[in-house]
Amino acid sequence: MASEKEAALAATPSDAPTIFDKIINKEIPSTVVYEDDKVLAFRDIAPQAPTHILIIPKVRDGLTGLSKAEERHTEILGRLLYTAKLVAKQEGLDDGFRIVINDGPKGCQSVYHIHVHLLGGRQMNWPPG
Repeated sequence: MASEKEAALAATPSDAPTIFDKIINKEIPSTVVYEDDKVLAFRDIAPQAPTHILIIPKVRDGLTGLSKAEERHTEILGRLLYTAKLVAKQEGLDDGFRIVINDGPKGCQSVYHIHVHLLGGRQMNWPPG
């Protein structure tokens, strides 16, 4: 499998359905850890930490990445971060965790459906990659 950097450089922004749309529609299996009417959270298939969960909106609404956010997206953006807090607590990440949103090719974004990475269960380093 290509590295995440290679995948990000090869990915092209599009309004076409993504792998995340297939996960939302249950066409591709995932290990769901949280779901409500607006968001879905599931375990990353290539975890970068003992706990690595992706949190996505169920409806993209043009929000392929953070740089595409408009004022109308403020509610779902807040919901994604609040859900990260809920899932972190559910996962027992009481000592801390990291939230990452990759944006664009140089930000290493490989899926153009905004998503929050929740990473925890180990000591994080600074600066990040």
